[in-house]
Amino acid sequence: MKRLLALTALSFTGAAVSAPAPVLAAETAPATAKIPVRVVVVTTFEIGKDTGDTPGEYQNWIEKFPLAQTLPAPGTDHGVMHYNPDLQVLAIASGEGPEHMASAMTALILDPRFDLRHSYFVLAGIAGIDPNFGTIGAAVWAPRVINGGLAHLVDPREIPRDWPDGFTPVQGSRPDETPRPPLHSLSGDMMYTLNPGLTRWAFDLTKAISLPDSDGMKQSRARYHGYAPAQKPPSVMMGDTISGETFWVGKLMNRWAERWVRYWTDNQGVMATTAEEDVAFCQALALQAKAGRVDPERALVLRTSSNFDMPPPGQTAAQLLADEANEKGYSAFIPSVNAAYQVGSVVVRELASHWDRYENTIPATGK
Repeated sequence: MKRLLALTALSFTGAAVSAPAPVLAAETAPATAKIPVRVVVVTTFEIGKDTGDTPGEYQNWIEKFPLAQTLPAPGTDHGVMHYNPDLQVLAIASGEGPEHMASAMTALILDPRFDLRHSYFVLAGIAGIDPNFGTIGAAVWAPRVINGGLAHLVDPREIPRDWPDGFTPVQGSRPDETPRPPLHSLSGDMMYTLNPGLTRWAFDLTKAISLPDSDGMKQSRARYHGYAPAQKPPSVMMGDTISGETFWVGKLMNRWAERWVRYWTDNQGVMATTAEEDVAFCQALALQAKAGRVDPERALVLRTSSNFDMPPPGQTAAQLLADEANEKGYSAFIPSVNAAYQVGSVVVRELASHWDRYENTIPATGK
């Protein structure tokens, strides 16, 4: 807990004798037993129904894990949660975007039905991927989450000639402001470092998994001439995720994201994936940890890549955006949804099935 909080420092009598007041039933009734939760699986969206149709991030967990019991989820966009009482695994769909994630996580953690102080949290969702890092269909465990949504922005038509892009830290006036503003300030939290030992343990547990591939994915990645990582088959990897609500696209924006990750991690981070909700996931856990309700040292972020975040040589950013709007650019959508479950469920099942081992001792590589 201390590591994440430090790095989120960036890593809620009168005289007469009267009859006694009636005793309310709630004062004498025993407290309702909490629903035990070993692992919380956090997804962000579903397509159509929760079962029986085209799967989003949520459906595979319900059908395959399985999570047969339905529970109401007040205060969330999706409205219901699913639960496996034997393994004590709970799953939610937060809704897309950081606002939905923050609201859903806060509602869950404050829900009086649960005691989540020893629960593990596994965010398993799809993302865009940097072709300089990897390929579509890959599964990437994130050591760090970088806030890509909080910045000053100069309009591209007014960017000074010696600037790499128009983004500066909120407390700075240049893209490379030195010394770098603090990771946690009045402006917000800019970087979270997840438990390194737990993240490495999850990676080691899953790195040998063979991920799904397809002819469409092969054709898509073959277009990325000059990007060797993009042309490899999908695999399980480790790399940082940049989190922000804007769905940006293009080579220049990708260059900014790579720089932004390096800047906020003191050149230690490597930009791998881009998604919306991760910073809100970390923020909610960090804030509720201050009240002793959760342990953010027990959090993991897994992102599987449904698409590249920039076009291949010969295609413009606008053309790629049009393809994606028409769902032509998401050849890895179903493979990435499947990979999120395939990889994430190995970790979730291991934690839940060996609770005697992991309830009081967080796993880490080498332990």
